[in-house]
Amino acid sequence: QVQLVESGGGLVQAGDSLRLSCAASGITSNYYAMGWFRQAPGKEREFVAAISGSGGDTEYADSVKGRFTISRDNPKNTVYLQMNSLRLEDTAVYYCAGRSSFVRSYYYTSPTNYLDWGQGTQVTVSS
Repeated sequence: QVQLVESGGGLVQAGDSLRLSCAASGITSNYYAMGWFRQAPGKEREFVAAISGSGGDTEYADSVKGRFTISRDNPKNTVYLQMNSLRLEDTAVYYCAGRSSFVRSYYYTSPTNYLDWGQGTQVTVSS
């Protein structure tokens, strides 16, 4: 059974940076695609960023392009989300998600494609 554990959330000011981490355990497949989603109060969960099992392919939501960077360290089974130039509207609970993939270059942007989820970490951006 795969377990995903996020860390790195916190309270920051607008314009600051923050790095989230998601450590995965129990992965048995050759390729494991991962992604980050977020959910603000009263809103639906939305896609933030995704990365393929190999780490060579990534995708971002328009709202975070140029500010956020997703990366992974496969030997450590960890995916990161580097968030720069944070804005008030980035405030949300951030969730890590993952799923096995047969193709090393595949990534997924819909939450319905993911089978494994972390518990979430709160990111609060203040003015």
